Amino acid sequence: MPNTKSAVRRVRRVKKQTQVNKIRKSKFKNAVKQMDLLIKSNEKEKAKKYFSKFQSILMQVAKSGIINRKSAARKISRISKKI
Repeated sequence: MPNTKSAVRRVRRVKKQTQVNKIRKSKFKNAVKQMDLLIKSNEKEKAKKYFSKFQSILMQVAKSGIINRKSAARKISRISKKI
């Protein structure tokens, strides 16, 4: 239990931040799964159209610190080679 007024506020703030982080992480995972699905099903045209959105999602998540920027860049690079 938090003892001070500021600690109580901090607990509330951390709860909200945790929810936002979970949303961002699931958004990232869904984007990766969607892209993998498009590549495996040989839908290259759809994958090319989705690639810009995929790249945007990964960079947004990396910018907020959910995943490392270099790991996001690595995923983008590997997917672009497959397309």
